Amino acid sequence: MTGGLLIEADGLGAVRGERILFSGLHLSLRPGEALVLRGPNGSGKSTLLRMLAGLSQPATGEVKSSGAHHWLGHRDGIKPHETPRQHLTHWARVWGSTLSPEGIAKSMGLERPMDVPGRLLSAGQRRRTALGRLLLVERPIWLLDEPFNALDAEGRDLLASLIAAQLELGGGVIAALHGDVPFGASREVVL
Repeated sequence: MTGGLLIEADGLGAVRGERILFSGLHLSLRPGEALVLRGPNGSGKSTLLRMLAGLSQPATGEVKSSGAHHWLGHRDGIKPHETPRQHLTHWARVWGSTLSPEGIAKSMGLERPMDVPGRLLSAGQRRRTALGRLLLVERPIWLLDEPFNALDAEGRDLLASLIAAQLELGGGVIAALHGDVPFGASREVVL
């Protein structure tokens, strides 16, 4: 991998069924960069993110990564019986974080629903809880699939500020998005 890169993908190809989603794809992510993935539904944005996260293998090409990453997919990963407190406490334990789940919840605007089961949370509260995982441990790479979905204006501003802080710390972000980009993107890849 070329020096200074967080991620480098070379000649990636993806096939779903007998349909080629993309082929010969090259991309790289440097510290402080935000890359936006664009394309219609079914074009392979989520598939590409899963490949970059190491969750699936490309049909062709390879991915090299120089550091740990956070993966945030379409689904928030919160169980129906699980409260934001339980969710954040679980992941703090798994990742060895010393940060307080209560502090994370406060920074995400989740103080009131901290002990409400996931099945009773609004979609925005569930998304904020999932986004709180990004704060539990520092990781240089954030891979985000439609991260602004279900967020109100305040939640969108909050996430945009979290992304800006990640970039200022020398991390990188790759996000699949539809619509406006509410943060400073370095460049876009259209699938």
